[in-house]
Amino acid sequence: MTILIKNTLILNEGKQLKGSILIENDTIKKIIWGELKEDIIADQIIDADDKILMPGVIDDQVHFREPGLTHKGDIHSESRAAVAGGITSYMEMPNTLPQAVTQEELQKKYDIAAESSIANYSFHMGATNENLDEVLKTDKKNVCGVKVFMG
Repeated sequence: MTILIKNTLILNEGKQLKGSILIENDTIKKIIWGELKEDIIADQIIDADDKILMPGVIDDQVHFREPGLTHKGDIHSESRAAVAGGITSYMEMPNTLPQAVTQEELQKKYDIAAESSIANYSFHMGATNENLDEVLKTDKKNVCGVKVFMG
């Protein structure tokens, strides 16, 4: 699927210029600065005149509280609120009930997010005085970081 967003004010990398963006299969393939001078065939064309287009924001420390504290918020409700505010990706902390200090508990969060998150996500692994073996099992390609619980 291709999408062309045309005639928009693009804010990116310190620039503010009119332009167009071609997206193919959820990936930006081309940024056209200035007036669109070529005919581009796309499955969907969005004329974004008088609109602003900018990259989504990554929030690197969120507390969504699922599992265990869902009366405060859950992954679905909080990711929905994040997206409404321009956040497209988040990195969630491990201080849930139970804390994500084992591979099993960490995986539960990934499973929940796979079913309910509407934004891109990653989760921090929790480190305590007692779980070094679990921390060492953590796949660095799978998590965004390790949160060390002090005390």
